[in-house]
This record gives sequence, structure tokens and C-alpha cells, in this order.
Amino acid sequence: MASLSPERRARHRDFLLSQRTPDGGFRGRDLENEGLPGDLYYTGFAVRALAVLGAFDEPTAAEVARFLKAHDPLRLGAIDLVSWLYSAVVVQAAGGGDPLAEAPPDWPERLAAGLEQNRSADGGYAKTPAGAAGSTYTSFLVALTLELIGRDVPAPGRLAQFLFDMQRDDGGFVELAPVKRSGTNPTAAAAVLLKLLGHADDELKADLRGFLTEVTDPAGGVRANTRIPFPDGLSTFTALLMCRDLGLPAPLPAGAMKRWVETELELPTGGFRGAAWDVNADAEYTFYGLGVLALTAADGTDLAVEIA
Repeated sequence: MASLSPERRARHRDFLLSQRTPDGGFRGRDLENEGLPGDLYYTGFAVRALAVLGAFDEPTAAEVARFLKAHDPLRLGAIDLVSWLYSAVVVQAAGGGDPLAEAPPDWPERLAAGLEQNRSADGGYAKTPAGAAGSTYTSFLVALTLELIGRDVPAPGRLAQFLFDMQRDDGGFVELAPVKRSGTNPTAAAAVLLKLLGHADDELKADLRGFLTEVTDPAGGVRANTRIPFPDGLSTFTALLMCRDLGLPAPLPAGAMKRWVETELELPTGGFRGAAWDVNADAEYTFYGLGVLALTAADGTDLAVEIA
């Protein structure tokens, strides 16, 4: 992020801080009702975006800690739980206190046991304990959560097999078993999770390179799947991060991705929108936009290599 000028970082900081809610959290995309409480999902992105900007100070951390303490992590689903935990880690690092200070001593074990209730017969993790089939994204979130609390994934071989069952002939992965067309975001989730499980071999990497050639857009971004005509910030960020994590060439030259984010997604008043068709910025897409700018600047010429 050091490649961004102080004035530019300040604009994005101010946008993120404008999304705060009275309860100490951050709001989502419902811009018409400013009286709504904070949203854990968007709070997680706002906290991390402020942190990478170097703008998550102690007073803001203390306010977020107040928000987090109003939510019991033992009662949260996988998506809200990982947002809660990520926020708690950043709050602690910023000197905002420990949101888990009053949690029972066995909270990691109880969290892990609760997540395992979402394990489905196919080896993956469903969105709820009643879910009949595993979700690639939810499985990814569960593994991240277990890593955050220092626990291993139970029966990792079953989870790896579930992920390979989600792979399609184009080399990508789907979110749910009935889906036929691969998507960029489930592919990134599956690939990074397979690496965590020790299955990121050369065959998988070749499959991923092939899939990415189908979803890259000459405009400079990455599309969610082959049927969607426009690239978006989420897919571009996840594809870029997947390539970095698995040691793959970037999907597009660094300069092209940087120009696309700056011209199509970054708003002059601060914040980033999701895609060219989007109207408003939000905390989630601001995190993705900042992430793409930071990754392209950090890797320099390494990211200028196109997939052969």
C-alpha cells in the first residue's frame, strides 16, 4: 500500500470510516436506512481494509471491540464467524482489547465442535447443520476458522475428495455439486484449500491455468464465470491471490489489472465499487480494490507475465 499517495489512502480511509454504525460496527450495502445496526460481514472487511491502509487506530479498535462483544461467536454461522474472528485478531493487534476475554476457556473446542455439525455426507461442509450437501465456499471458511483457532480439519482426506468432486472439465471448481459451470471464486477457494490440505500438485496448477484463460477479460479484470460479460473486483482479487498463493503466473499483466481497477472501480470520493455496472462503493469491494492495487504493486514485474 506504500505505492498509494497519502492523499489517496486518506480518501479511502475516510470512506470506510463513513460506513461506521452507532453500535461500533460497519454497515453493508443498505444505504437507505442508516439506522440499521452494524453487519459482521462488512465489519470484517472494513476492519481489514483500514488495517492495510494503516488507519485502524486504537479508538476505532475499541469501538469495534464493543460491537464484537455484542455477538456470541459460539452462536454464529461460518460466514459471520470468520468475520468475527478476523476482526477480533485485528482489534487485539491495534490495542482495542480482547473481545474473547470473557469467553469460556474451552471456546476453541466448542467452536470446532459446532462447525463439525455442518459436515455433510459428501465430506464437505454445508452452510447449516441441516444442509444436505457441502459448499466449496463454506468448506473454505470452516478451514480458515479452524486455522485461526489452532485446530486441524478433521478427516482432511474426505474434504480433499469433496473438493475434487467439485472440479469440472474446464479445470475450475463449482460451489455446489449440481452446478455445471465453474466459477472463479469457488475455484480460488478450492485451490487454496487444496494447497492447505497438501494437494496442490502440478496437475492441479495446470488445470487452474487453463481455467483462468477462460475467465480473464482484456479490459484488465477477471470474470466470475464464462457467461458473465463483465469482470468484477471480487473475482479479480481472488484469482490474483490464488495465483500468488500457488505460485502461478498472474491472470493478466500487472499494469492492465491496476489500470482497470483505477479507472473502473476506484471512486474519486473514496472507496471502490464492485464492477463497472455497480453504483455504490462498500467496505467489501473497497478491500478487494485495495488488495488488487497492493498485490500488483508489490509483485511488480513478476505479475506482468501472462499465462501461456
